[in-house]
Parts: sequence; C-alpha cells; structure tokens
Amino acid sequence: MTRRTLTVSRPCGFVRIRPGSARPPTGARTGSTGRNRMPPEIASETDEAALPEGQSRAVADAVREALARRRMSRLALADAARISISTLEKALSGRRPFTLATTIRLEEALGLSLRQAAPRREAPPREAPEAFGSYTRAAVAFLEGRYLTLRPSFGQAGAIFAYVTEIAWDAGSARLVFREAERLDAPFAQSGTVAVPNQSGHIYLVTEFQGQYRLAVLGRPTIRGELFGILTTLVSGRGAQLTPAAAPIALVPERSAPVPERSAQEAVQYGRIAPGMACERAYRAILDQVRADGFAVFPGRDPE
Repeated sequence: MTRRTLTVSRPCGFVRIRPGSARPPTGARTGSTGRNRMPPEIASETDEAALPEGQSRAVADAVREALARRRMSRLALADAARISISTLEKALSGRRPFTLATTIRLEEALGLSLRQAAPRREAPPREAPEAFGSYTRAAVAFLEGRYLTLRPSFGQAGAIFAYVTEIAWDAGSARLVFREAERLDAPFAQSGTVAVPNQSGHIYLVTEFQGQYRLAVLGRPTIRGELFGILTTLVSGRGAQLTPAAAPIALVPERSAPVPERSAQEAVQYGRIAPGMACERAYRAILDQVRADGFAVFPGRDPE
C-alpha cells in the first residue's frame, strides 16, 4: 500500500503532514526562523470597570498634562501602554470613560499615578465635644424626651408661662440638642445644645445666637424625672430694648405632667396660665419646688 504525503503551503515554508498525524495548531511558529509571532496583546475595553465620570475626566486631564511634559505623542503612549489608539482618543475626548484596566496600563507606561486617592471618610464622633461634657449617648439617654416647661410669665404678673422643651440626640454633632415648642410667642422659641459636665453635677441648656446667650441651669432629674433650676434670658422691654431677667424654671416629663380635672380636652395645657385656671394650682405647686427644695437660690426673695 502506497503512503501519500500532503504538502501544505505556509508563508514561512512548507509543512509535511502524514496521514494520521495531527495538524499543527493555528498560530504556532513554523519554519526554522521563527519569524511568525503573535501580535502584542491589546487591552480589551468593557463598561464593567468604567471609572466614574468625574474621575475619568481627571484621568484625561492628567494624561494630557503628562503628554505635554514629555512631548510624547498619543500614538507612542498607546503603543507603550499596549492599548489601541482609538481607545485612547475616545477616552481623552470624553466619548467614553476610562476603564480601570486602561488607566492601570497608562500609569505603568507613564510611571505615575493618574488616579487621585478617594477622600477619607472620617468616622462620626461618638461623644459630645469637651466644651459640653464629653458625654456619650448611652450616658445621657435618660434625658431624651418631651417636657412640660414652666416658668413665671414676664408679661403678666402672677401668671405662669407653659410650653414644651424637646431634648433629643443629634447624631451628626454627637450631642444632645433641645428646642422649644407650643409657645404663644413662637418667634422667640429657643433651641440649642445640652451640656452635661461631670464636675458641677448640673445640666445646662445653652442657646447661642450671634454672640447672644440664653442659659438654663438645671439640677439632676428627680426620681420622677423632673428637672428644676434657674433661667437667665433677655426679655422685651420698652421699645426694642432687651432686659436681662432671671426666673425659676421646671421641666416635667410630658407623660407625667398634670392634666386639669374635669377638662374637656383631657390634655396638658400650654400657653399663659392665669390664676384661677384649672391647671394653675398644680403648675404653681411644681414651680414652687425650685425654691422650696433648694434647686435654685434667689437672694432677698427666698423665705428664711
């Protein structure tokens, strides 16, 4: 039986293939010179690892600056980075974003970093500033809530001014804050920071507005959660004049605040409480505890 031999023509020579033998793999080197080599690897572009728009523009600006400093052509950079010139042109013109793979290849070719480090996100503070007592939320959680707030009325003799003070934790600044509500004079409602220092053993409601201060100094809560103390503020005098004033103040948890008997509303009363109103006697008994129990001293006015 006669054997037949196939002769296959190749650009770099001839390869003899006998029946039953394997064909040479496509792309393999042939001939003795080894001149047939694979083309250099080209980076493939996908949208999966595309940089954000802002970062991609920053990379493009950095590449242009690097080319200008080195007096280097875009084609030379594309060859050095092993990417296609069309990919580089489209990315620099903004028609497509830079990908992470392309950016890394360009960084290796230029020998510099093209990506700016992401801004470091600082962890939010976990305790209040030192000026307010350096307390944590867990240490002052018992103060959070809504309080019926009582003080003498500055506008009507013998009346009691009643409103709401809300105390809550502000996560952004890591401190207790307060705000007033249910005030008849709503434009004068106060808000500010709660200071709880360890040394004095008192609680401070501090309002600061354009250098003006208003301060309430309160004792530690009683067994019922009530806060008693003194308020220093400014009251409207004649014309536009503001007059310094001090008065006793009491904060009672709203859930345990007295409700007037035989009241149709069956709710805590706010506003200016005049003598003879249903809740006036209960409110006055609470407010009188400031002096009677020694939570604040008013020289010349306190009973001996």
